[in-house]
Amino acid sequence: MQHATDHAADRHDRIRVRGARENNLRDLDVDLPKRRLTVFTGVSGSGKSSLVFATIAAESQRMINETYSAFLQGFMPSTARPDVDVLDGLTTAIVVDQERIGADPRSTVGTVTDANAMLRLLFSRLGTPHIGGPNAFSFNLATVTAGGAITVQKGKDAKAEKVSFSRLGGMCADCEGRGTVTDIDLTQLLDTDRSLADGAITVPGWGTDGWMVRMYAESGFVDKDKPVRDLTEQERADLLYREPTKLKIAGINMTYEGLVPRVRRSFLQKDREAMQPHVRAFVDRAVTFTTCSACDGTRLNDTARSSLVDGRSIADVCAMQVSDLAAWLHGLDAPSVGPLLDGLRDAVDSFVEIGLGYLSLDRPTGTLSGGEGQRVKMVKHLGSSLSDVTYVFDEPSTGLHPHDVQRMNALLLRLRDKGNTVLVVEHKPEVIAVADHVVDLGPGAGVEGGTLCFEGTVAELRASDTVTGRHLDDRVSVKDEVRPPTGAIEVRGADRHNLRDVDVDVPTGVLTVVTGVAGSGKSSLVHGYLAGRDDVVAIDQSGIRGSRRSNPATYTGLLEPVRKAFAKANGVKPALFSANSEGACPACNGAGVLYVDLGMMAGVSTPCAECEGKRFDQSVLAYRLGGKDISEVLAMSVAEAERFFAAGESRVPAAHAVTTRLVDVGLGYLTIGQPLTTLSGGERQRLKLATHLGTPGGVIVLDEPTAGLHLADVAQLLGLLDRLVDDGRTVVVVEHHQAVMAHADWIIDLGPGAGHDGGQVVFAGTPADLVAARSTLTGEHLAAYVG
Repeated sequence: MQHATDHAADRHDRIRVRGARENNLRDLDVDLPKRRLTVFTGVSGSGKSSLVFATIAAESQRMINETYSAFLQGFMPSTARPDVDVLDGLTTAIVVDQERIGADPRSTVGTVTDANAMLRLLFSRLGTPHIGGPNAFSFNLATVTAGGAITVQKGKDAKAEKVSFSRLGGMCADCEGRGTVTDIDLTQLLDTDRSLADGAITVPGWGTDGWMVRMYAESGFVDKDKPVRDLTEQERADLLYREPTKLKIAGINMTYEGLVPRVRRSFLQKDREAMQPHVRAFVDRAVTFTTCSACDGTRLNDTARSSLVDGRSIADVCAMQVSDLAAWLHGLDAPSVGPLLDGLRDAVDSFVEIGLGYLSLDRPTGTLSGGEGQRVKMVKHLGSSLSDVTYVFDEPSTGLHPHDVQRMNALLLRLRDKGNTVLVVEHKPEVIAVADHVVDLGPGAGVEGGTLCFEGTVAELRASDTVTGRHLDDRVSVKDEVRPPTGAIEVRGADRHNLRDVDVDVPTGVLTVVTGVAGSGKSSLVHGYLAGRDDVVAIDQSGIRGSRRSNPATYTGLLEPVRKAFAKANGVKPALFSANSEGACPACNGAGVLYVDLGMMAGVSTPCAECEGKRFDQSVLAYRLGGKDISEVLAMSVAEAERFFAAGESRVPAAHAVTTRLVDVGLGYLTIGQPLTTLSGGERQRLKLATHLGTPGGVIVLDEPTAGLHLADVAQLLGLLDRLVDDGRTVVVVEHHQAVMAHADWIIDLGPGAGHDGGQVVFAGTPADLVAARSTLTGEHLAAYVG
């Protein structure tokens, strides 16, 4: 009889990758054990994401999508097969990444995790008075009533019958379920001392000779030569609020509409991030967001808030901190909805367990940090009864205090113990330490990476001579002497979100680190009370708006001096050297790829055959600078470009200055023509930092600049922060990394816990004093770190 362990099905216990060449991977072969926790390490840009996300996860998802009907595939994102020879042993991949959760104004933590849906059911069953089904508690559904006649055919007779229809929704009618209403500040639209003919309308882009202004001036509704403050009531109403009216002006049919609705439609319905800077500044000035007075910001109408369970309305419950909500749910006794209550309790307990107990369900998803967003997505998977799934995580420790990292490790191990394969891209030694298997890529970044440096256990990694192995036990010691501050920025009575009337002085001229457990109020303090001030530049990890035509060269302004240098060297005009202007390849319009939409099947993008993906017209590639054409310059890495622009006939001082700044922030491995859409959150932040390094003076606020940085690169970042301070700037960093804390001149520690247990300054002083006192969670972990 054949022994049970020899069963053919049990031999597939590995994911085999052979000949992976995606992005910078160089014919990589690796075997990954299934049902184990594998951590991928290596310097930024070494190819970790290319292997884990762009090869393994992408192929798994592509193959699952191919099992659906062609009709369904038409609605799915289309992906080409990754560049790899063999991939077998794959299982279903669930990717939990740090892409921001959609920031739709109606999207909240409760709606994203389905906790709201269960609460609505609970209130529709138990709420008193009973007002209706679950829809009556939804802030996304308006109340609708309709009535009329329908004709019913019965035999040869047609009978008219009266019908009426009503649906009860929970949406507040005033703010349409958004919780805030927009008000327009008229002083930003009009200069009341002037007349229309004299330029009273101050909306950007609306010049006195433009059609918009002519329409108001020549409409006949308003005396165009009278100052706006002297207009009659009727004239003022017509100018500001008149309903759309058809008019003929200068022989052309036009629709006249009041200034306020016109500005609302022209500016407010567009994406703020995609606006030009001067227009965005106008919108920020002209539009004020105020809490809706009808619903007190709860988004729900009076009816929805009138139905109570155990003395609380659904709005009260959603506004509670999740840890308090868990206690409230466990205190409810309702056998009639037992299974529903159990499901809800499980979901809420998962929040607390994952370290998000300080959030509330009505928190808009747009306000979550990348790390919080990733953990909110994890809540869904924790309760899942699936096994033999591959979970892929992208730096799950981002935004976590060392105290919370241990909890995150326990969760990763729990997913593994349910029989799943867990793949984690991570830099933190605390997470690497719990791995069953480590894969180290490198040795360098970009073209110098993409090879397998090491695979094995953590103990073997420590003993190996790889970059990661050497730096795994790196420690930064606390400074003996700290820089004296030159002054202070005073924050008084800070009470945003969970801050409790905080008074704190942020010293200027030094490196200050603001720290504390996740949810202790760091971002509320820094972004709420420092970031908005004059002379303060806040650099975060939010996405950089731009199409696939944008790249580091266009974003940093590097391309401008390069185009001029090419033009000067060849005696032609600069526009030829722009792939978005005259120099573009006519076949692909300078995009470098041709996208073919195949209707309901997966679309395909192929490199343009005319320019071979170089994006430029053939005639342009004949012009050279320092022996290279423009496409070869864009294909250089930042570090190569820095050497190229430094000396000789290709010397371009302005371009050299920009590339030096990019190398300083640790982005030397990026190619200067790489699309911005391919950058990670940490890379985006460092790219923004490089752009601001060129501006003089001031206060720079950074939000976790170590995100996505390898241990070996953290030292370089510390050197950069030092140089910024030595140049006379004030640097404030929100950070959890102990190396950055130890290196600071001043530490502000918030806590002691998260949510309503936080919001106080529990320590302000030098790192040495914090280590000596060990009075806070941060102090304990920092003391353990510096040994």
